[in-house]
Amino acid sequence: MHDDRTLVEARLRRVLDERVRPAVYPESVPLEVAVWHAPGEPVPVAEGLAADVEPITVGSRWGAPWGTSWFRVTGTVPEAWAGRTVEAVLDLGFDENMPGFQCEGLVYRPDGTPVKGLNPRNQWVRIGAPVEGGEEVRLHVEAASNPVVMDYRPFRPTPLGDLETAGSDPQYTLARMDLAVLDETVWHLVTDLEVLGELMAELPVDSPRRWEILRAVERALDAVDLQDVNGTAERARSLLTDVLAAPAVPSAHRISAVGHARIDSAWLWPLRETVRKVARTAANMTALLDDEPDFVFAMSQAQQWAWIKEHRPEVWARVKKAVADGRFVPAGGMWVESDTNMPGSEAMARQFVHGKRFFLDEFGVENDEAWLPDTFGFAAGLPQIIKAAGSTYLLTQKISWSRTNSFPHHTFRWEGIDGTRIFTHFPPVDTYNCSMRGAEIAHAVRNFKDKGTARHSLAPTGWGDGGGGTTREMVAKAARLSDLEGSATVTWETPSAFFAKAEAENPEPPVWVGELYLELHRATLTSQAGTKQGNRRSEHLLREAELWAATAAVRTGFPYPYADLDRIWKTVLLHQFHDILPGSSIAWVHREARATYARVADELNAIVDAAQRALAGEGGVPLVFNAAPHTRAGVPAGG
Repeated sequence: MHDDRTLVEARLRRVLDERVRPAVYPESVPLEVAVWHAPGEPVPVAEGLAADVEPITVGSRWGAPWGTSWFRVTGTVPEAWAGRTVEAVLDLGFDENMPGFQCEGLVYRPDGTPVKGLNPRNQWVRIGAPVEGGEEVRLHVEAASNPVVMDYRPFRPTPLGDLETAGSDPQYTLARMDLAVLDETVWHLVTDLEVLGELMAELPVDSPRRWEILRAVERALDAVDLQDVNGTAERARSLLTDVLAAPAVPSAHRISAVGHARIDSAWLWPLRETVRKVARTAANMTALLDDEPDFVFAMSQAQQWAWIKEHRPEVWARVKKAVADGRFVPAGGMWVESDTNMPGSEAMARQFVHGKRFFLDEFGVENDEAWLPDTFGFAAGLPQIIKAAGSTYLLTQKISWSRTNSFPHHTFRWEGIDGTRIFTHFPPVDTYNCSMRGAEIAHAVRNFKDKGTARHSLAPTGWGDGGGGTTREMVAKAARLSDLEGSATVTWETPSAFFAKAEAENPEPPVWVGELYLELHRATLTSQAGTKQGNRRSEHLLREAELWAATAAVRTGFPYPYADLDRIWKTVLLHQFHDILPGSSIAWVHREARATYARVADELNAIVDAAQRALAGEGGVPLVFNAAPHTRAGVPAGG
């Protein structure tokens, strides 16, 4: 037999692209579409649902930069589709290569109930499985026309980074608005072929397993009638059963997958848009949890949970149920995934105080791990703060981005300046947006630096930054990789379950002492000086406000402004997020940050003034207050 390996592999790619994937939706009918473009900032859901709409057609341009458009899609399921699975396929004009960095949508029923998000890799909405035929379909889509600030030529100057300079030209072209039959057999065939093709490509060319997969794939492709993919898909799948059932070897690396959608609290979008990104993602993930019983999703940053509670109570109700079921997991125990180099030590402590308090108050959950996958390096005092907060683990991905020195471990204990040690893991998959591709899984295995003493690693799985989180395709791939020869094994697990296994198998890992320095993003200590000045001044004023308000409360009965200080602390902690304080966000974010810091200073100065007047009492004798921790000009500390 001649070596036809490259021919079969090329044939697989071509048949998938040209014949099999297009057959996933073999029949479709267009939906009627109408739209209302909100004139300014986002409006409440009820207002968007009730707005007067005008017809719009596929192929039309829509969406000024940073605008919101409410689409209404209506149609009727054909009677001939009775007994089949039907979905709405709603393509707002997505580029599938940019999940998280362009337009997004949240689908609602007419009564305002959220259904799920729409994203570049997540364009479907289930109508029925099966349908009876004749159902009337009416859906509303709150679509955000966020501009592509960082495209295929990233980090170039652009006017799109601020509402004041972005202009009003439409950004997107409405691409597809259809009702379609979903052929689940073909959908599963696509996943079978993708998993095997991706695994095959990562195995040595002389590996028997690679050739076993190659021949099975070849037989399956032979069974597919390219003129009748839907009629022959089941036969093709049956020819892959044996090769998909071959179990992993006992020494296979073990990957704990956790659903993930790391969302920057601000970066290439303003804070107000993150509120909506989080709601879309949470709606997506609660819907996926309903469909996939083995799936587990984790979300960090208590601030983002608080946004859902405040702004999307209907999504919050679904989140609370999923948390109670143990499948939507609060992670990290911090208010935001903050920078750890520039905030003061008190502020770092408050990140944990406010984050942990939120999760305890809302869910009774005590977080064991600090979760900072994208923070730009870690100060050597952080282990002491993590331990003092009652946490025992740290996860980050970012150090893998260092440009010069490759970090020598993936699982280790990090020792801080006082000797405190924290069990730490860097996922060797080298991404916090794992999509379960074979190349990612194989990279995690090859890259894992602690072979021989450990065999577990974590894979945060899902599209972040508004990409919608984990997809059903990722879950389907993980199911096939749960025990598959030639691959690491994949199991959905919570972060705490992963850390418990990792520490149990490697109780005495290597120790890294001192700072975890990131050899990248070095200008973050100097960029946007106004933001950094605002943060430091806010920290100082918060100390003074608490000092004098507490003193006045004890000595004079002054009403301690707990609610105001709590709110201001959370505002300052939010702005310590690792793309705000370091200065790496768009102009809109920093313009708003400067204005916010000015308002914070006015509020805190007013609290200080009121407290000091209460302490001074009536009279005409000038008094001097010293908030410094040492004597100044003869005035004792705190006097």
